[in-house]
Amino acid sequence: CYIRLHYMHISHPPIDDFDVFKESKEQNFFESQESIVALCTHLQELVTAIKDLDENQLKDEFFRLLQISLWGNKCDLSLSGGETSSQKINIINSLEELKPLILVNDMERLWSLLNNCKKTREKASITRVDIVLDNSGFELVTDLVLADFLLSSQLATEIHFYGKTIPWFVSDTTIHDFNWLIEQVKSSNHKWMSKCGVDWENYIKMGKWVYHDHIFWTLPHEFCVMSQVAPDLYAELQKAHLILFKGDLNYRKLTGDRKWEFTIPFHQALNGFHPAPLCSIRTLKAEIQVGLQPGQAEQYMASEPNWLTSGKYGIFQFDGPL
Repeated sequence: CYIRLHYMHISHPPIDDFDVFKESKEQNFFESQESIVALCTHLQELVTAIKDLDENQLKDEFFRLLQISLWGNKCDLSLSGGETSSQKINIINSLEELKPLILVNDMERLWSLLNNCKKTREKASITRVDIVLDNSGFELVTDLVLADFLLSSQLATEIHFYGKTIPWFVSDTTIHDFNWLIEQVKSSNHKWMSKCGVDWENYIKMGKWVYHDHIFWTLPHEFCVMSQVAPDLYAELQKAHLILFKGDLNYRKLTGDRKWEFTIPFHQALNGFHPAPLCSIRTLKAEIQVGLQPGQAEQYMASEPNWLTSGKYGIFQFDGPL
């Protein structure tokens, strides 16, 4: 239906670039202002102090911003039927109580990978992190804040973002959403929020942030066929040291949307899709999950029949070298 909507618009100038979901996405951003201000303030205070942080403190901050990016994935307009899904509380203050809801937690492996890259990186080399985006609005802010921290901490030297070529699944990010949001943050009356927007715009101008889109992300293929269907995209992803896949639909395509046993290893479910070390960052909104411990799924099913689809639980699920 999204493709039909798109072709209906492109065949009728002057509305050929019309995004039917634009108003809903922008509403999500504006209704989340208080949380966005708190997050941008936290980032700017962190960046100011980052040179004085020891390794353990840097790791703690990395974990904190990863979790914020995870729980930002709750803000999904396709799940809410277009109703408001804004973030109205300061998510930073909720992380401890949310931590038990992370069913698979491979954050330590992400830290080890990026910290080792940082320690072994020569001046001329780069560490590239790719982020396959999900929702615009508040979730996109959490992803950009994480990306800013990765650069500021030197855990990465380049961030590449991937969005949709057409309006997709209501709130999925397009290039218009990406640029619009950065402009809104830059134009804010709040000094720290505005500072974030200025920095983000500069990262783009300097080539430290690069945005890509590709038709493959809106095709029905599972990701294990990417190397045959879209070899150019697969080759681009192979340049990354780490790929972060945000959200539920990306997880479904990573795992082929099959009815796997809950305990099947993530590596097996990827079915040969290994362009680079990768991690799914997702709140559960579909009836698929792999890589759980024996008995873990049964425990949740006994008390919460909709545990797989409520968005209450989250994962950081990594596949890469041990």
